[in-house]
Amino acid sequence: MTLLEFRDLHVTYTGSRGRLPAVRGVDLTVDAGETLGIAGESGCGKSTLAMAVLRLLPKSAEVSGRILLDGEDLLAMGWGRLRAVRWTGASIVFQGAMHSLNAVQRIGRQVAEPLLVHERTTPAKAARRAEELLERVGLPPSRARSYPHELSGGQRQRVMIAMALACDPGLIIADEATTALDVMVQAQVLQLISGLVAEKGVGLVMISHDLSVLSAVCDRAAVMYAGRIVEQGPAREVFANARHPYSAALGAAFPAIGDLAARKRPGGLAGDPPDPSRLPRGCAFAPRCAVAVERCVDESPELLPVPTGGSAADPVRTSACFVAQEGEPVVAQR
Repeated sequence: MTLLEFRDLHVTYTGSRGRLPAVRGVDLTVDAGETLGIAGESGCGKSTLAMAVLRLLPKSAEVSGRILLDGEDLLAMGWGRLRAVRWTGASIVFQGAMHSLNAVQRIGRQVAEPLLVHERTTPAKAARRAEELLERVGLPPSRARSYPHELSGGQRQRVMIAMALACDPGLIIADEATTALDVMVQAQVLQLISGLVAEKGVGLVMISHDLSVLSAVCDRAAVMYAGRIVEQGPAREVFANARHPYSAALGAAFPAIGDLAARKRPGGLAGDPPDPSRLPRGCAFAPRCAVAVERCVDESPELLPVPTGGSAADPVRTSACFVAQEGEPVVAQR
């Protein structure tokens, strides 16, 4: 069952440099019980896409298209209905928990707040429920009496997850939720998130630049570049057998442990994503692409099914690349 659906979503910011398109015609779905990973460099539109779901974008953002949650258009909701959907229908775990938590309020009170607002429970019941939620994410109930600065980074991130789960939402968005954590704590938090998704059957959108995280946790992956989805498919296959040169470049930026050749000649991608105010006429990735053809300079490829080894296109794997759509390799031969 489709839980979340983006239909031709466009988000444009207006600033001193004029109109800056951050998201350009995104079509995506997330099913209940599914984990969708979104990858890409900074500035490619990942967080804008996430913030658009709960309408947390600044006033300078101009949004068009549709965002459907359980079939209901979030962009068309009145503020009263939207306020009810936040936390109960969908919740978000932001990057950098210290900036999201109130430094002068105890942890228990902050976890209990959405319960008091949305479930009309008593303060005593909300406090008990907050302690249960903290215990559920691996923290002792006594931490409810702590302030944010008394917790480690991993513990604060667990608090954010507890808050996101407080009202049993059907959808959770994790925006770089493990980026600032060390490897051991990151593994614990990822295991926690995966277990909760499996247990509760919620939909999860995980945004990260760490492809190893997305490969390990997500069912499907979507790769964004310059505000567009350029590749989509099963997470492990997208990063192991990329069908877009940008996805391949992202994967090559992570050296294999023990690979001497990778140490001496690390992969990566020269240059930066294009300036949103001066996007190329054709494919936005063409100026950085090693396999671009003449057509790429003048035309912008659509996101279409591509061959993945055989001659027939795979409807599960899609790529916005003319080269991939012809069944050719997307990595330049050395």
